[in-house]
Amino acid sequence: MISITVPVLNEAENLDALYERLDKLAARMEGKCELEFVFTDNHSDDRTWERLTELAERDSRVRAIRFSKNVGFQRSILANYIHTRGEAVLQIDADLQDPPEMLETFFELWKQGYHVIYGIRRKRPEGWLINIFRKVGYWIIDKISEYPIPRDAGDFRLIDRKVITTLQKYRSASPYLRGIIAGIGFKQIGIPYDRCSRVAGKSKFRLGQLVRLGMTGVFNHSVVPLRIASYAGLFLVGISVIGTVYYLFLKYFHPDLPRGLASIHILVLFGIGFQSLLLGVLGEYLLRIYMILRQEPIAIIEQSLNFGADELKL
Repeated sequence: MISITVPVLNEAENLDALYERLDKLAARMEGKCELEFVFTDNHSDDRTWERLTELAERDSRVRAIRFSKNVGFQRSILANYIHTRGEAVLQIDADLQDPPEMLETFFELWKQGYHVIYGIRRKRPEGWLINIFRKVGYWIIDKISEYPIPRDAGDFRLIDRKVITTLQKYRSASPYLRGIIAGIGFKQIGIPYDRCSRVAGKSKFRLGQLVRLGMTGVFNHSVVPLRIASYAGLFLVGISVIGTVYYLFLKYFHPDLPRGLASIHILVLFGIGFQSLLLGVLGEYLLRIYMILRQEPIAIIEQSLNFGADELKL
């Protein structure tokens, strides 16, 4: 069995087109594997859950869980992974920007022994500014991460059951799955593809969400910000020592030097601002430690479709 997982948030307009393509895909792959379609509804406020209920009543392959509140995109994906039954799991978005038909290519590579097969976006139908922003963000996260993270790769991937078993051992309150999966090893490969436009509706992933996701990637998978803080502190101490020696030297030969209140004010303001920056960096790491210690559930399930009571794991 191969599980296809789909996190949804207000995607009622896309579900019919998505289900039609998934159904056709299942028919094409009937001789190779069995498919199940697992949806996680991130507490949509449109007709998404009602539409999923209709599909689940008609097709037992459709399984769905609804959260009691919006838990975020990454936690939604992780909760979906945990509730799958397949030997491998394909993650796609409900807007069909990532073609589910690529499962056929991913499946063959999985049969060859790869544990993670991910899509690499050659191009995407977005504005040039947001594309540049994404590319720069991927580059920064990859460069400062403790291990290589694929660039231009999102959450469109097929992963083996071994990877999911490993993911369940992580206790991150704000998971960055691209980084976690890249860091756990196993045999991985990327496949280039062209991303399509949304079938219907508007993207729920705005610039603010992109920035927060990028910060999660940086602070979850890199200690570089902490090291920058340490090196910057040492650098400023060194500059201060040099400046002190230079000032004493000038004072010795020019005892009538002005006191320089303006320069003192500038240095004080700079020091306060820089210390605030360093405290912010430390705060980001402390926040993540605090969230882990709180041991909150990944998500709270409000309703489920085609799940037995013993299958709900959150």
